[in-house]
Order: sequence, then structure tokens, then C-alpha cells
Amino acid sequence: MSIQSNNEMDATQTHRDLIERCREGRRDAQFELYRLYSRAMYNTALRMVQNPHDAEDILQSIFIEVFGKLDSFRYESSIGAWMKRITVNKCINFLKSRRLMFSELTPFSDRAEDQPPEREPAFSVEKINRAIADLPDGYRVVFSLYALEGYDHEEIAQVLGITEATSKSQYSRAKARLREVLTTNSV
Repeated sequence: MSIQSNNEMDATQTHRDLIERCREGRRDAQFELYRLYSRAMYNTALRMVQNPHDAEDILQSIFIEVFGKLDSFRYESSIGAWMKRITVNKCINFLKSRRLMFSELTPFSDRAEDQPPEREPAFSVEKINRAIADLPDGYRVVFSLYALEGYDHEEIAQVLGITEATSKSQYSRAKARLREVLTTNSV
């Protein structure tokens, strides 16, 4: 067994122990779980809802749900992945409550993604983040879920209640819009 495997097993066991202590209602364990994952969940929420106050509110409701549903966690994935799913769902529900609109667009072709990418100029992280934040809600959410959170188009379609083609077209249009904004503003 490699050192990495031992470390992974130790981390898994440590998290299992932490989760079990949280299930027992131990506040110190709950605080530790919050400390370990709150920043990542907040950053995910902020990318999706684009408002720090809303992201903070969502973060609190995420942990209320996590601690309330911890008995249903079955170790079929990592605790972080389970919490990220809760986070994404909370954000989507929040955005839907604000009537997030996804435009059904003409049928989408995968041809653009089959082409080798053109050489893009380098941009600062801040400039890219601002450009993403300025995308329309539908574009931004699909782009964030696909490019930043690692969801595939089928998962995005299921979570958002849209077609897979709409997810692909929203993503493609988001990339085109980002490219346009970044190259226009850099000249």
C-alpha cells in the first residue's frame, strides 16, 4: 500500500469519525466540519448567485440542511461532494425563486467543441471573474456548473430542469460572450 493510499485512508477515517461525532450532536465536531468546508461552499455559492450577502445566507441554510440530514449520508461519496451537491441545489433553488430564465435556443451542434481551441490571450483572474459575473444568469449558472464545478451537460439539464441541448447552447454562448467581452475590453 502506498503512502498516498495510507493518507487517503487516514483522511477518510478522520472524516468518518468527524461525521459520526456530528451525528451525535457534538458542537465541536459541527464547528470543525463547518471550518473545513464553509469556504469552498461559500465560493461555490458566490460564483452562482453573484451576491456576497445571498451567498452567506445560502451558506447558513446549507449547513442547517447538512446537519439536519447527516443521518442520510451513507459514505457513497465524499462528504465534500455530498455537501457540494446540497450547495448547488440550494443555489439553483435560490436562482429559480428569482425567476432565472434559460432561453430555449435553436438546436445546438457540438461542432464548435470538436474544433481545436484558438490560442487565447492571457487575462487576469480578476478580469475573467468580472466577465463571468456580468454574464446573464442562465449563461453564468450553466458556465459555472460545467466549467468550474465539473458537472456534465446531462447533470446540468437534470438539476436545472432544462434540456441537455439548452445546457450545451447556454455554455457555448457563455464562452462566446466571455471571449467577446475579454477581447473587446483588452484592446
